[in-house]
Amino acid sequence: MLANQVGDLAAGMRELESAVEELGEVRPALTSRAMVALAMPEWPTGTLAGHREWLRRAAGLAHAGDSEVARAAVAANHASLAVACGDPRARELVAALPVEGAPAGCREHAARGLCNAADAALWRGSYQWGEELLSAGLDLSARIGASYTEQTAQGTRLLLDWWSGRWAGLGERCERFVAETADMPVVAADAHLVRGMLAFAQGDWTEAVHWLTALGAPAPECTRMPLAAATAGTLIRLALIRGDSPAAAEQAGAAWTAVSDKGIWAWAAELAPWAVEAVARAGDVAAARRMAAEFVQGLQGQDAPSARAAVVWSRAALEECEGCHREAAGSYRKAAAAYRELPRPYAWALTTEGAARCSLTGGAGTSGAAGDRSDRSDGAAGADGGRAQAVASLRRCVEQYTELGAVYDAARARTLLRSHQPPQARRPGRPAFDDRLSPREREVAELAARGLMNREIAVVLHLSPRTVEQHVARAIRKTGALSRRDLLRTEKNAGPP
Repeated sequence: MLANQVGDLAAGMRELESAVEELGEVRPALTSRAMVALAMPEWPTGTLAGHREWLRRAAGLAHAGDSEVARAAVAANHASLAVACGDPRARELVAALPVEGAPAGCREHAARGLCNAADAALWRGSYQWGEELLSAGLDLSARIGASYTEQTAQGTRLLLDWWSGRWAGLGERCERFVAETADMPVVAADAHLVRGMLAFAQGDWTEAVHWLTALGAPAPECTRMPLAAATAGTLIRLALIRGDSPAAAEQAGAAWTAVSDKGIWAWAAELAPWAVEAVARAGDVAAARRMAAEFVQGLQGQDAPSARAAVVWSRAALEECEGCHREAAGSYRKAAAAYRELPRPYAWALTTEGAARCSLTGGAGTSGAAGDRSDRSDGAAGADGGRAQAVASLRRCVEQYTELGAVYDAARARTLLRSHQPPQARRPGRPAFDDRLSPREREVAELAARGLMNREIAVVLHLSPRTVEQHVARAIRKTGALSRRDLLRTEKNAGPP
């Protein structure tokens, strides 16, 4: 109740540890159940080694007794822990769960095991398998009436839809789910994270912070570890955009330490690129290099496609911070290829944009001696071809962001594209838009309606705050909007300029 319902994970774990001490061998089946709960790695307390030890002890008690339900509980947690750790036996353990023909209590644990394994698989980037497990877990939960397990799985589906780029209506679904699970913050946490990340991508940064840190979102110490790491990644990215490198680096250090202490490095996939960049931009490049190396070391021998893509993305971010644009462009392209394979369209667009940005920033390559030598051998034609390819990639990024509804990212990529694509010939004089919004006014209006302040819009679009202020004023006058927020409604009704 304390852990799953109230959301006080640390207090719940303390009570379970006390129960283990008091019950001992007097109630072996119940003691085993307490140990099984302590073996769940998602809790912010404990280490991977400690969770494995609790599971070992639970298995010993369960197999020594005559409780089939206790053995099913051990099997469920053994399977989900194996998936979380990238254990090669994971699929075999999941397949062995007592889904059919077992007593009701055993099937309840099988449903829980399937749903927890699905969640673990998705955090590792095994999206097809995770979706299969999720469907099986939801079906079994519905058949046996395991409503709590079914709700946790519905939260996991929100995460899957975020990663898969199925964003249409996702924000509204998250809000409904939070309302339905308001008395269960641990269950609602998935929806809080997804809604916050959506708000960030849409350019509503104030709303993003509210969903990630307020509005009933659990505190970091009461949040499951993978969710806490992903939340930190989004907040670090926001601090970087706002130019607050010290705050970004401080949050990166705290989140990185938490993942390192836990020891499940697949959970750093949503954190690592932003954390490495934050520490490097704060001036401690050596520490950023150590973080990237620790990430690689922690994933050795594990099946973690999303984390392995994030390793390459982290390397690209570090190379970009060091001014090695040619190397960074190559690393971003490798990361983009990995995200396309998964597939993860938003991460693909971000890394593809990174490759184009570095290619355009460094020309054919401004990354030191090796890059300079490559410049001289490539020649002007190669440089022009690379620039054209980068511009084409940026156009694809804008299309992908627009399709997803990532307003902020689309505006940023369009600004970069505009500064590098060749000017188009037009008639002399300024274009007459009359009372229609110009393309630039439309961009500014959309970001202003999403909640960005003028100075934040200026950073995104590379304009002066004064210019943004003038664009907002003209947009309000032309559309008849009653406020900045009202611009979103009037802008949608205005039609294309």
